[in-house]
Amino acid sequence: MRPEGDSRRQRNKIAVLSSTLLLAAVFMTACSQSGPGPSPARANTPQSVPVTVSLAQQQDLPIYLTGLGSVTAYYTVNVKSRVDGQLVDIKFREGEFVKKGDLLALIDPRPYQLQLDQAQAQLFRDQASLKDAQLNYERYKSLLQESGAMSQQQVDTQKATVDQLEGTTRNDQGLVDNAKLNLAYCHITAPESGRIGLRQVDPGNIVHASDANPMFVITQLQPITVLFTLPEDQLQTVALHMRNGTLGVDAYSRDDQTKLTTGKLLTIDNQIDQTTGTGKLKAVFDNRNNELWPNQFVNVHLLLETKKNATVVPSAALQRGPQGSFVYVVKQDKTVEVRPVTVSGTEGNLAEIANGILPNEMIVTDGQDKLQANSRVEPHQQGPGTQPASIPGSPSPNPSGTSQGRRHRAGPRTSGNQNSGTASQ
Repeated sequence: MRPEGDSRRQRNKIAVLSSTLLLAAVFMTACSQSGPGPSPARANTPQSVPVTVSLAQQQDLPIYLTGLGSVTAYYTVNVKSRVDGQLVDIKFREGEFVKKGDLLALIDPRPYQLQLDQAQAQLFRDQASLKDAQLNYERYKSLLQESGAMSQQQVDTQKATVDQLEGTTRNDQGLVDNAKLNLAYCHITAPESGRIGLRQVDPGNIVHASDANPMFVITQLQPITVLFTLPEDQLQTVALHMRNGTLGVDAYSRDDQTKLTTGKLLTIDNQIDQTTGTGKLKAVFDNRNNELWPNQFVNVHLLLETKKNATVVPSAALQRGPQGSFVYVVKQDKTVEVRPVTVSGTEGNLAEIANGILPNEMIVTDGQDKLQANSRVEPHQQGPGTQPASIPGSPSPNPSGTSQGRRHRAGPRTSGNQNSGTASQ
């Protein structure tokens, strides 16, 4: 039989061990409840969605029609020889600008000078014969009237001789004029002002008036024209705006990024190409700095009109739904409102809003796929580092001033307006 003291000590050990296990279980339960998971209070708090924002702007909005065009010279002249002969001299430098009437080349004039001398000699001889025949005719006619020493037949014969010699002298005069013209054609002059190209014939070669290829080509570059096409359903709109005045035209580079020069619309062609469903238009440019060259491809922007004080937003802000177009508007409490809008049209990266948006309202331009009505957002502006956007009508988060957006062109969602931002990642 064990002593009573040992039993009491054993019961105390069991009680201490049970208390220790109970405390350990309570501690483990508390640790599991205080882990990384959100507390009930935090779980009920909505998370802010980072979005890109922009302010609706009120500004003048130009409306353009665009098309692909080809530069053509205002005049293109193929210079050929009008007489046969040896090319003895070139009077121009290739690629220089020449004026109308400038001497370009010289063909050996000696054969044509000899032809002129012969024609003039023949004319002089026949003129002398005509003068003698006219004197005899007057003498015969006087003798017939005074004494009848001449018969009427003799007088008539002499009159016919005079008429014949008059015809001969007129023919001789024509030969003289033709010889003078051929002699003048030996001096090849510029028929129009413009830039002359590379010569096709060198001095010393024999040229002919019947040659198929020109000796050189002159193109008038100042002014210069651009032929471009527009869809047939836009031609009537262009014609209506032309009645109100001259329409401006901008020529852009092939990549449509660099503006080359500005001109004006000249005319619309009188027919439509059935194979393409387009019509041709011609614009003219001063081209004072030679920005355009013949056969160059350009993008044409035809300015139809400029809408004054239009409300515009970036096109990226527009969303499509069953009821039409809408945008997300950021309210002062940093929640978004689904706002239906009426779009009048788009121009580049801008959309004109007829109603539904007021100027300076903040709208979401990126991140809409994460939003729904009353979603809480964290708007940010784009710049060196991501800065919170200041909502119009609310206190600025930056006591020293609000951050100012930049006018920029980077990416397909560039609006070209101020106060545009990027989503915080």
